[in-house]
Amino acid sequence: MRFSFWPSSANTWSDILDSARRAEAVGYDGVWFADHFMPNGADNGGPCQEVFTVLAGLAAAVPRVRLGSLVLGNTYRHPAVVAKMAATLDHVSGGRFVLGLGAGWQENEHRAYGIPFYTMPDRLQRLDEACRVIRSLLRDERSSFEGKFYTLDDAPLAPKPVQQPLPIMIGGGGEKVTLRITARHAEEWNVWGTVETLVHKMQILDRHCEREGRDPAAIQRSAVALLVLTDDQAKIEQATAAAGRTPVVAGSVAQVRDTMARYREAGVHEFILPDFNLGRGAQKLEIVDRFAREVAAELR
Repeated sequence: MRFSFWPSSANTWSDILDSARRAEAVGYDGVWFADHFMPNGADNGGPCQEVFTVLAGLAAAVPRVRLGSLVLGNTYRHPAVVAKMAATLDHVSGGRFVLGLGAGWQENEHRAYGIPFYTMPDRLQRLDEACRVIRSLLRDERSSFEGKFYTLDDAPLAPKPVQQPLPIMIGGGGEKVTLRITARHAEEWNVWGTVETLVHKMQILDRHCEREGRDPAAIQRSAVALLVLTDDQAKIEQATAAAGRTPVVAGSVAQVRDTMARYREAGVHEFILPDFNLGRGAQKLEIVDRFAREVAAELR
């Protein structure tokens, strides 16, 4: 089982770099970064770093771990541009990039920047088509495509990525459409969820794979949840209540290790740890270190 780290887009570049270097040094397998332009709330003026710029910086400065977008909003960029950026980033990283894609969901970004938001079915149709465009450009010498939303006319893309294929991850848990898109196009899949959520959705993903003629084992699965690592039951209850519907892995080292073992036994290949609730500076790095040393090291 792999263990990876996800620094918040609200962090400063120096904090992102320091924590990514620390995660690499203590044994994490990957660093992931979200694709957003502003906070999702009434006050949208807070800091928010841009995903491709950050990942390019990390690719040059953090030399070992996998690097991925978790996940790109397909509505923000034409898929041909995404394919070019992904191939370049794969070269900068020496073949360590994972292209995470999603349909896009944060409406305030679209509204503020004048980007069409479309309906949910429309966004999902665009994602499905975008995956076809991106895969063709990353693989084929020339690509021509005439779709409902996107068109390519004898389009080149050079250089091709270092990895063949460059892995595509689909993020999201929609059972009727998103998981079907995953089964069609992806090497990896990610969702926020408890062990029970992952078990349920992976069964549905497997059925979509069978319908699409793909081996379910060809798709790596990863989970995200907040971490509360403490022996203090009152803190566990408080943090869990504050998280609301957001999945939380909470408890002592032994309890968290047991939960991670259950993810692994269920067929989850990677757990991605966000830093959103871990505090800042030394406090955050202490938890990042402790999770790697006392939990992850026992489960590889």
